[in-house]
Amino acid sequence: MYQALYRTWRPARFADIVGQDAIVRTLLNQIHTGRISHAYLFCGSRGTGKTSTAKTFARALNCLDPQDGEPCGKCAACLDEQSGSSMDVIEIDAASNNGVDEIRDLRDKIMYPPSIGKYRVYIIDEVHMLSAGAFNALLKTLEEPPAHAVFILATTEPQRLPATILSRCQRFDFHRIRAEVIVRHMTRVLEAQGVPATHQALEQIALAAEGGMRDALSILDMCISYAEGGIDESTVNQVLGSSGRAFMFEFARALLSEDAAAALTLVDQLMREGRDVQVFLREIIAHMRALMLAQIVGAETAELLELTQEDAAALSEQAASTSPERLMAIMDIFLAAEKDARYVSHGRVLLEMAVTRACRRGKVEDVSALLARLDQLERQIASGVAAPARHATPNAPRSKPAPAAPKPAPVDGDDAARYKAALDRVKKSAIDIFAIARRGEFRQVHGDEVVVEFDAGSAAMARIMEMPNNMERMNSILSECFGRAVRYRPTVQSAEQAANKAGDLGPIYEAFGRENVQVIDENPE
Repeated sequence: MYQALYRTWRPARFADIVGQDAIVRTLLNQIHTGRISHAYLFCGSRGTGKTSTAKTFARALNCLDPQDGEPCGKCAACLDEQSGSSMDVIEIDAASNNGVDEIRDLRDKIMYPPSIGKYRVYIIDEVHMLSAGAFNALLKTLEEPPAHAVFILATTEPQRLPATILSRCQRFDFHRIRAEVIVRHMTRVLEAQGVPATHQALEQIALAAEGGMRDALSILDMCISYAEGGIDESTVNQVLGSSGRAFMFEFARALLSEDAAAALTLVDQLMREGRDVQVFLREIIAHMRALMLAQIVGAETAELLELTQEDAAALSEQAASTSPERLMAIMDIFLAAEKDARYVSHGRVLLEMAVTRACRRGKVEDVSALLARLDQLERQIASGVAAPARHATPNAPRSKPAPAAPKPAPVDGDDAARYKAALDRVKKSAIDIFAIARRGEFRQVHGDEVVVEFDAGSAAMARIMEMPNNMERMNSILSECFGRAVRYRPTVQSAEQAANKAGDLGPIYEAFGRENVQVIDENPE
């Protein structure tokens, strides 16, 4: 029966463990000196060798004929462990045995001495999945274990373990394995399998594995099954659903030059080939990140991103055509799209929207900046703070100042407070009406009418407020807050009133230029 590569090439000796030299050296030294701890915590991302190292360490502890700290692989203890029939090495999957009863059962049996070796080794995988009660049951055993017991806890999420557990373990952090180390190991595997492969293809697999040897061997296994005669970059692209480096450089070139037509044509080509939208979104984000880092770190790009000098040079050349701020803006767009892609069925539409938005980013930024400046000016006007003057163009003609706006009638403080209280009640009971009503400004109470003025640009809002249902709701709440029967009367500022307000618009004219500001009367007499 065929066995997957990651199982076939699972380390049987410390010398076979790849990319974790510091941890291997520490464990070997402990075996040599006999300084064996009662509890170890192996933590790190998936596929970095936590469980393999735990099994190798357990085998070395119980080996009857160790060779310089390494298990011999021939004695009864080693053979039993390799076949999975050892009574001295107990593996527990905490994801499916996470209750108090399982840990109590372990605690009852831990007192039995080992059958062949020196130690009874308990390997608890995914230990963070244990329940709070199970951790409490395990705590006492970890605190005062029998001399022959050794616990090895493995987890990808050490932050989920209680501090009382962490403090009783020797912690070893398994780091992601470098791409070049993964490539060397895959080369040895392929030589043993008799399968040729290009170096670029192996680099692509190593980068896709994100530092996990098991993931790399799983991808390699699929590539071997797919390939006919050998593995190259096109093979890896087909297996991973990836677009390829050349395609990604071409697509990035279209984005950075804001050529939406070219970018959307490439998207269409990608979709015709049956590529996965989410995979492509992740590739775009990764490429933009690489360009940003290439701009910032310069000569260190190849080492930082684990690339060849040729690929690093191509990145640096493309990065020179833009700015880090532009790249971060594009990443923001595609990060949001990648998040949304998990919940929509029309992935292509989402991708095309993101591409269009990225290509029109400059225009969107201009509008956003304009709105931000306008909002700031409105706040300054409301607070009575003068806006900072812009540098005038030397020969630009200066328009005559408009007449000062007439002072509005003083607003009764009590009535204004009652109106604000009414708006607060509307917000709680009818948020849709509040969203419109808040655009109006309280002016006065005239007889039994509460007069609220909307500016000329919000005339449509005033008309919505005049709808019978909205008026009925507002009249009811206003009457309760004012303590008598009153009616809501929305009014719209006329063009003449808006023009007479030039004094208030002075800072806006100063900021944007009077020729760029137009007051529109949406409610002519």
